[in-house]
Amino acid sequence: MVAAGGEVVSLRAVPTLVGAGYAGVEWEVVPARGQGLDVLVADLRRSAAARPPAPGVDLLVVPAALGALPRLVVLDVDSTLVTGEVVEMLAAHAGAEAEVAAVTAAAMRGEVDFAGSLHRRVALLRGLPVGVLDDVLAEVVPSPGADAMTRALAAAGVPVGVVSGGFAEVVEPLATSLGIPHAHANRLEVDGGRLTGRVLGDVVDAEAKEHFLRRLATEHDVPLAGTVAVGDGANDLAMVRAAGTGVAFCAKPVLAQAADVVLRRRDLTAVAHLVGAR
Repeated sequence: MVAAGGEVVSLRAVPTLVGAGYAGVEWEVVPARGQGLDVLVADLRRSAAARPPAPGVDLLVVPAALGALPRLVVLDVDSTLVTGEVVEMLAAHAGAEAEVAAVTAAAMRGEVDFAGSLHRRVALLRGLPVGVLDDVLAEVVPSPGADAMTRALAAAGVPVGVVSGGFAEVVEPLATSLGIPHAHANRLEVDGGRLTGRVLGDVVDAEAKEHFLRRLATEHDVPLAGTVAVGDGANDLAMVRAAGTGVAFCAKPVLAQAADVVLRRRDLTAVAHLVGAR
């Protein structure tokens, strides 16, 4: 079943939409940009009347145009590709998890400047031994379906990248372990085997994430209309808006309101289905 405008509508597929089958899962449907929800609901009703779905099959509905284009998927990392926030995991080792978590939450809601908030949080990590990065990497838990998603996308020849306001020291080996060839994140400054509480170079913020999406699209000769950007917070807004299909994944309201597709279940296999890779 598919929830649309407060109603539950059954369908398999309609000419202007693409459906991907799921068993026992409900997905929220949002209209493609420029399409009114009343039109979407009417299309779903017509489809349900013409061709009822198999029992127990639920559908994720996305703009159909994506299937005809070269594709590229770019994902955020913290609370998207993985279940937690790496900076908070590091802060736990410094005894500052609660303070860092409060700042992270405000940044993801779009209430404070991301770059400034990152500098504030990283400053609290000062003095941690660099080896704690390996400890945190071992603690990171990929979101359900992450491995299946990356394998399906690779098999379908869909390029994948991850971009994060977190830290390359964790993001890069994580990406490698999942077979993701492109990764971009902040790098922490280290002196004498300990974190200095500073990042090297410019912060990977919302604009940097959008630039990464556009750069990968150019490198792989994929039109922006064929790109899919997946994130959860305010610092993902720019790339989600720039992408042909922006996906809010278990996201804060500020991002969900701007996205084309809203996924409320933590299951990344939906992303592979979205681009037709299974």
